[in-house]
Amino acid sequence: MRRSRGRPPHPDVLTPAEWQVVDWMRHGVTRREIARRRRTSLDAVKYHLANITAKLGIDSARELRHWPGYPASSPLFRKESDMSALPTADLRLGRVGQVSLHIRDVKRAERFYGETLGLPHHFTFGDLAFFDMAGTRLYLQAVPEEKWKPGSILYFLVDDIRSSWEALKARGVTTTGAPHNIYTDETGTEEWMAFFEDGEGNTLALMSRVTPD
Repeated sequence: MRRSRGRPPHPDVLTPAEWQVVDWMRHGVTRREIARRRRTSLDAVKYHLANITAKLGIDSARELRHWPGYPASSPLFRKESDMSALPTADLRLGRVGQVSLHIRDVKRAERFYGETLGLPHHFTFGDLAFFDMAGTRLYLQAVPEEKWKPGSILYFLVDDIRSSWEALKARGVTTTGAPHNIYTDETGTEEWMAFFEDGEGNTLALMSRVTPD
């Protein structure tokens, strides 16, 4: 029997490469940026998108971004009948799993967050770097200067704000002022803070709760 030309049909609705493009699109990444991250041409990304939209019957990038599909290999995969049988659950948010900051230079940020602050380094992938903040993941992304903007302030809880502040200064970190009392509650517990810079334009802070003797 004569075999047809081309690749054999993939067992999933999309190929692994197409799933990767879909996930980047759903993450809000542009076509040009997808091409750069996948180390392919812009035409290759457009080719994948044409195949994806034809397979799924989707007409726009916005519709694709909101398409709720999962790869067959993912634990999230469920058959349509299983999904319809699932009960509607109450929303229960857990702890914050990840926060993100824009940076200008990956290597410089790796040195500051990894060596200066001593955060465990998960991994770096191109212009993305990930660190652990006592169970919450810190996601750093290098962006062009014209797209850079400062992120929300990250407040690190410490037991002794005085010694932690002195340790930062000893490591050459730029601080914006000494530790200061922000609030004292009815029990006499004081909340102290001190702010410092990460060298990328972001402001970070030490935070400590001091109970009365």
